[in-house]
Amino acid sequence: MGSGELSGRDVLASSVKGQGRRVALGAALGCVHQLGEALVPVLIGVVVDQAVAGRDAGRLMLWLAVLAVLYVCLSWSFRLGARAGERGAEEAAHELRLAVVRRVLDPRGGAEADRLSGELANVATEDAKRVGAVNMALMSGIWAVAGIAVSAVALLLTSVPLGLIVLLGTPVLLWLGHLLSKPLERRSEAEQDRAAGAAGVAADLVAGLRVLKGLGAQRAAVERYRRTSQVSLAATLRAARAESWQTGLVLALTGGFIALIAWVGGRLALDGSLTLGQLVSAVGLALFLLGPLETFAWVNAELAQGRASAARIAEVLSARPAVTGGDELVPDAVRGGLRLRGVRLGGLDGVDLDVPAGRLTGIAVTDPACAEALLSCLGREADPEAGSVELDGVPLTRLDPARLRAAVLVAAHDAALFDGSLTGNVVPAGTADDALTARALAAADADEVVRSLPHGAATGVGEGGRSLSGGQRQRVLLARALRAGPPVLVVHDPTTAVDAVTEARIAEGLREFRQGRTTVVVTNSPALLSVADRVVLLDGGRVGAEGTHAELARTHETYRTAVLA
Repeated sequence: MGSGELSGRDVLASSVKGQGRRVALGAALGCVHQLGEALVPVLIGVVVDQAVAGRDAGRLMLWLAVLAVLYVCLSWSFRLGARAGERGAEEAAHELRLAVVRRVLDPRGGAEADRLSGELANVATEDAKRVGAVNMALMSGIWAVAGIAVSAVALLLTSVPLGLIVLLGTPVLLWLGHLLSKPLERRSEAEQDRAAGAAGVAADLVAGLRVLKGLGAQRAAVERYRRTSQVSLAATLRAARAESWQTGLVLALTGGFIALIAWVGGRLALDGSLTLGQLVSAVGLALFLLGPLETFAWVNAELAQGRASAARIAEVLSARPAVTGGDELVPDAVRGGLRLRGVRLGGLDGVDLDVPAGRLTGIAVTDPACAEALLSCLGREADPEAGSVELDGVPLTRLDPARLRAAVLVAAHDAALFDGSLTGNVVPAGTADDALTARALAAADADEVVRSLPHGAATGVGEGGRSLSGGQRQRVLLARALRAGPPVLVVHDPTTAVDAVTEARIAEGLREFRQGRTTVVVTNSPALLSVADRVVLLDGGRVGAEGTHAELARTHETYRTAVLA
C-alpha cells in the first residue's frame, strides 16, 4: 500500500481485496451453513406432517437421521468458514500494521508530524485491528444475505405472502440500519482520536518520567494525563451510547419484523392455508431470520467503526513527506566533503559553510535553534527553505534519503537506546564482540561502563537505557555512532552529562577513532572544540567566525562568551 493520496475508502478496499480469496472461501462455507440452518425448520415441519401427524416411526427415524447429518455439516461448515474469516481479518490487520510502520519509518519522514508516538502506535494497533475486522464483517454480511435469501425462498414455497414480507421488508430494515450507523461512525472516529491522544500523552510522560521526577512535576503530569484520559473516556462513552442505541433500535425493528411474520403465519394457519407442519416451518424460519438480521446490525456497527479507523490510517499513509525523495545512489567511494550555500531554515539565515573531507570540524552556536536546523539539514530531516546542501558536490535532494543516511550519520544527543544488551545497542545487527566494537567502546569511554555492569557488555540496559545514568547513556550512544563507521559522522553535544576528565578522554578518543574521515561535532564544549582541526561559530544564523579553538578563544569575544562563559 503506497503513501500517495489515500482515503478511508481506499484503505478499506485494499484490505478487502488483499484477503479476497479467504473472504470468498469463508463466504461460500458460510452460505452452505446458512442453507443448512434454514433447512432445519423446513425439515422439522416435514417431520411433523409426515411422521408425527401420521404416526410413522420409520419415517421419524429416517428424518431424524437426515437432521443428524445436517447438523454435522452445519458444524464443520461454520467452523471452517469462521476460521477463514478470522484468519483473513487478522492477516489484513497485520498487513495494515506493516504498512503503517513502513510509512512511519520511511526515510522521507512526515508521518510523525503533529502526532505523538503513542498516537501512531494506536493507529498501528487498534485502528488496524478494526479495519481488519471489516473482512470478517463483510463475510458475515454475505452469510446473512444468503440466510435471508434461502429463508425467503422457503417461505415463498410455503406461503407467498410470508415470502413477500421477507423479500420486501429486509431491504427496508437494512436501509434503516445503515442510517442508524451514521452517528456511531462519527462518534467512533472521535473516540479513536481521543484514545490515540491519551495513549500519546501516556507514552510521552513515561518516556520523560525520570526528568519529571527530577523536576518534582509528577503531580502536574498526572493531572495532565487525567484531563486527557477524561476527554478520551467521555468520547468512548458517547460512542458506546451511540452503539447501544443503534443496536437496540435495530433489534427492536428486527423483533417487530419477526412478530409480523409470525402473526401472518398464524392467521394463514387458522384459515387453513397452512398445515401444522408448514406453520411450524414458517415460525422456525421467522425465528431463524432473527440471527441474520442481528448479524446485519453487528455488521453495520463494525463497518461504521472500520470506516472511521480506515480514515485515520489513510491520514498516516498519505502524510506528505518531510523531504523530497531523490533517486540517485550515493557513490561507493564517498570523500565526505559537505557544502552549504545560502541555507535558510529555522535559525539559519543564509549560511555558507564548507566542511572539508577527512577533517574534524567543530561547530559552535550562539543559538541552539541553529544547531537543530543544521542537524535537520545534514540528516535530511527537513530540506532548506532556501539554498542547498551538497555532499561531494552533489545536492542532497538528488540522493536517495535511505542511502544518504548510511553515508551521513547524524547522531543526536537525545537518540534512543533499545531494550536489550549494551552490545546489542552498539552493534544493532548482532552481538559480535570484535576488535572494532572494542575500539569504539574505548573511544567513547564506554568500556568503563561495560566494566561497571554485572554481566559486562551482555547486561541489559532496559527500555530507553533506563538502567544507565545519563552520562553512561551518552557514552553508549557515541560508541554506537562510532561503531557504525559512516563516511561522514555528525554528532551533537555527545558529552553534556559527563565530567570534565571523562569529556577530555572522549574528545581524544573521538579524534583518534575518526582520523582521516569527515567528522562534524556540533557543540559548545571547549574540550571537544579544542581537538577539532577547524572551528566554525554560527552567530545570528550565519557564519560569524572561523579558526582553531585557541585562535577564536583568544581573539573573538562572542566565541568566548558562547564557549567559555
